[in-house]
Amino acid sequence: MDHQDSASLKKTLQSGRQNPFWVSGPCVIEDRDLLARVGETLAEISQSLDVPVVFKASFDKANRTAHSSFRGVGLEQGLKDLLWVKEQFGLPLLTDVHESSQVSAVAEVVDILQIPAFLCRQTDLLKAACETGRAINVKKGQFLSPSNVKAILDKLEHFGSQAHWITERGFTLGYQRLVVDFSALPEMERAGADMILDVTHSVQLPGGEGDRSGGIREAIPYLARAGAAAGVMGFFAETHPDPSIAKSDGANAWPLHQLRDLMASVKAIAQVAHG
Repeated sequence: MDHQDSASLKKTLQSGRQNPFWVSGPCVIEDRDLLARVGETLAEISQSLDVPVVFKASFDKANRTAHSSFRGVGLEQGLKDLLWVKEQFGLPLLTDVHESSQVSAVAEVVDILQIPAFLCRQTDLLKAACETGRAINVKKGQFLSPSNVKAILDKLEHFGSQAHWITERGFTLGYQRLVVDFSALPEMERAGADMILDVTHSVQLPGGEGDRSGGIREAIPYLARAGAAAGVMGFFAETHPDPSIAKSDGANAWPLHQLRDLMASVKAIAQVAHG
C-alpha cells in the first residue's frame, strides 16, 4: 500500500514545540469495537484541536509480566485490524516490532515502526527497521543514561534512517518506580534526538501488582504539562474507554473520555511557552 515518505510524514507531524503531536491508542489490540471507539475519538480530537495524532496499538505484547497475560491478536490479524483503522479514520499508524522477521510485513501497513525499550540496543532490529524506509520511534530503555542515546542515533543514521524519534519513558531507579529526568532532554537533543515523552509508561509500576504492572495514573497530567513547558516534539499516551477492564497496562492508561481535555491543556501550555 502507498505510504507518505517518512521524512515528509515527520515534517507533517512536527508542527513545532508550540503544537506537539500525539501518539495514542490502546496498549494492545483487543477487538475492533475497541479500535473503532478509540480511533473515532482520536480523529475527532485531532480535527477539533488541530493537533496531529498517530494511532498506536500493539498486535503482540511480548514483554508481559506473566506468561498467562493477554498478549494480543497476533501479527496476521493485528495488521488487518490496523489497516482497517487507517481506512476508517485516516490516521497514521504506529506499532511495535519485536523481531527482525516481523519488520517487512509490518512496514507494509504502518507508517512508523516502534522499537520497544528493552530492544533499543538490538542492532539487527534497528537495521531491519531502517531498511524499510519507514519512520522509526525508539523507546529509550529504562536502563540507559541520556548519553547512551547517541549510540542509538548513530546506528539509525548509519543504517540510513530518514526520520526517527527517541521516546523518553522514564528511568528505573529501583523497586518498580520510574523517574523522568527533564534535565536529560537537552543532552539527548544535543545528540540529535527529536524527543517524544511517554506520559503513560513513565508512571507505570512494572510488576507492581505481582502478576501485572501497576501505575500512578493521576501523575499523567503532571508529566504532560511539564513536557509541554519543556518543549518536547510529541507525546505518547495509551488510552482506553475503561482502563479497569483493559487487557494490558490498564493501571497506567488514560481514560478515553478525558483525553481531549488533557490534549487541549497541553497544547495551551505549549503555545504559551513556545508560541
